[in-house]
Amino acid sequence: MLETKDILETINMIDNENLDVRTITMGISLLDCMSGDINIASQKVYDKVCMYAQDLVRTGEDIEREYGIPIINKRISVSPVAMIAAPCQSRNVIKFAKALDKAADTLGVNFIGGYSALVHKGFSAGDYALIESIPEALSVTEKVCSSVNIGSTKAGLNMDAVKKMGRIVKKTAEMTADRDCIGAAKLVVFCNAPEDNPFMAGAFHGVGEADCVINVGVSGPGVVRAVLAKDGKGKSIDEIADMVKKTAFKITRMGQLVAKQASKRLCVPFGIVDLSLAPTPAVGDSVAYILEEMGLESCGCHGTTAALALLNDAVKKGGVMASSHVGGLSGAFIPVSEDAGMIAAAKKGTLDITKLECMTAVCSVGLDMIVVPGDISEEKISAIIADEAAIGMVNSKTTAVRLIPAIGKKAGDELSFGGLLGSGPVMPVREGDPSVFINRGGRLPAPLQALKN
Repeated sequence: MLETKDILETINMIDNENLDVRTITMGISLLDCMSGDINIASQKVYDKVCMYAQDLVRTGEDIEREYGIPIINKRISVSPVAMIAAPCQSRNVIKFAKALDKAADTLGVNFIGGYSALVHKGFSAGDYALIESIPEALSVTEKVCSSVNIGSTKAGLNMDAVKKMGRIVKKTAEMTADRDCIGAAKLVVFCNAPEDNPFMAGAFHGVGEADCVINVGVSGPGVVRAVLAKDGKGKSIDEIADMVKKTAFKITRMGQLVAKQASKRLCVPFGIVDLSLAPTPAVGDSVAYILEEMGLESCGCHGTTAALALLNDAVKKGGVMASSHVGGLSGAFIPVSEDAGMIAAAKKGTLDITKLECMTAVCSVGLDMIVVPGDISEEKISAIIADEAAIGMVNSKTTAVRLIPAIGKKAGDELSFGGLLGSGPVMPVREGDPSVFINRGGRLPAPLQALKN
């Protein structure tokens, strides 16, 4: 039974500590929308998305109003569009992006993800055309998000795709340079991409998923920080871990409640709860501040990776007890431009791209929302992707890269996106030219731990 103190505690979390449901994401399969005629296929995509998600926004608003729980975003993810484009024999696959954007506008959702390709072991029909279209697609749409999976622990890394994505990321930034390079902020390059991730920009509806599902992503870094600030003084590391676990349990129970309600009201199966600590630019709603509350003078100083490992593990252990189905990324996110504490540490100089790469070995995502100088070479972007993907491949975990080349800006300048995407300082990258390595192409072999069968 709920006690009064538990109810009051939850109300305080929502009112004062930035606890929210970051997103309700409806996943929709588009496999039955395939057609040899791209005009027919794109129309079928628009019609199916609008039919399935017609009540998504209203339902989210109803739950928000009835339970007093902030639901920040209502989103849609769809099957990787490269698969739907395969039978069309057309290079003009941008029609699918426009159809998805039109559907998002019609429905009033915040973002729609799935303009994606899965090329971790090679390219198939539709993949080349979709990847080449990404820069234009993200420049002419407002709500479409894109992702490409270039590696996995089982398959290794597709270095031809890694090379290609360096050019695509740079071109996407250039084509949206008049809008603070926003296109690159909607493009993620993955290794071991999960099929049920509700968070953008990497969300897509996996081929092993049901025809339609509801996934929910919860977020509460401000709550965790407040608990440590109130009761963490003088506590040992294992006591700190227990405090985080108990808090993650409470946060995830709220997400489970919202997911079940949305599933019931929309008559759509409940997929997963992603129990991630996803920060925002709001004061106090920061993963970096949690690490500093543990005893670090500044995020990025020595000890940061260990503190983040503790946080990520405790969040997963607490959250997995609170929901019958946990999935997605689930853990601590470290998107620099979206986290006030990360931004402050980067400006101070204690946090750089090398330290961030170390931290990604123990967190739930990767090099996320990092602004780099606009004159960065395509090969250097590819090399950063390769390094991060190698961490994911060898450690059997999801890693991702979302770099934003700030066209016309140099290290020390700042780029601002507004809203949840925040703003960030342009961070310097390491010297040295990786071009010869990147231009070799081929496939980086899977590690020995891939042979588990």
